[in-house]
Amino acid sequence: MNYRYNGQTAVQGTKGALTIENAYRYCRQISKHHAKTFYLATLFLPKRQQNPIFAIYALLRTVDDLVDLAEDKLTNGLITRQEINGMLESWKTRLKSCYRGEVANDPIMMAWHDTLKTYPIPIELPLDLMDGVAMDIEFRTFETFDDLYVYCYKVASVVGLMTSEIFGYSNRQALQHAIDLGIAMQLTNILRDIGEDIDRGRIYLPMEDLRRFSYSEEEFKQKTMNRNFVELMKFQIERARGYYRSSEKGIPMLERESRFAVMVSSENYSNILKAIEENNYDVFSRRAYRSFYQKISTIPAIWYKTRVS
Repeated sequence: MNYRYNGQTAVQGTKGALTIENAYRYCRQISKHHAKTFYLATLFLPKRQQNPIFAIYALLRTVDDLVDLAEDKLTNGLITRQEINGMLESWKTRLKSCYRGEVANDPIMMAWHDTLKTYPIPIELPLDLMDGVAMDIEFRTFETFDDLYVYCYKVASVVGLMTSEIFGYSNRQALQHAIDLGIAMQLTNILRDIGEDIDRGRIYLPMEDLRRFSYSEEEFKQKTMNRNFVELMKFQIERARGYYRSSEKGIPMLERESRFAVMVSSENYSNILKAIEENNYDVFSRRAYRSFYQKISTIPAIWYKTRVS
């Protein structure tokens, strides 16, 4: 069996077995296609760290895509919640087998099996990730920021904790800052994608925050731009930036050769918030993004900053 992703093929060895080189290549293609900022940052890591990072992202993306596709089928009555749970449990079973040292003829699990030989990633982290992604099935709004924080932790912060084991760190406090970076990035995702999410009937911002700024759920659904909405957005952007500021304190605690890539990813992702501001907070009809030129233009200053830290 060949494994395909977006037209790319993970080619098997001559005897029919998937090779580790092609397993990692498959994971790399998933990262390259789906996560431009993440992929750019990863290229600045030492070669020995790149493949494990791609393996982590490939699992995240594949499970997330599985849930997205299942959601559509659930909405159209083509699949049951039990069947979706069964698919997620299948991934959990494969992951547990991988941690027991069993090698599967599957590119993502093969890459994970190889990664675990060098990097001690606790199994609880990818399992938490799968549970977090599953929260999007039969989506429920978040009443408080504490509720949203749990979601952000599971779908993003655990990725930071997993990658921290690959980056290496001198102080365990770096892990709390990795959690903060995950929260910051997921909040950025939420703010950037407000327009797309409302089209799917979803509001990820906490209901308590809408009430705080006297902006109703109905106004949200109607994509109403007014002063209250702008103040709500300013509040959310400052909250995200607070987590970015905290996360920066952890970068000097990472191994020196890892710092640059993490800073590139953090800086370019946080600049999405600046793009939202430049769009006058219109996240309903305009998608905030940074061009490739804008991303690479940050590199000299980041390089200097990580060299003197």
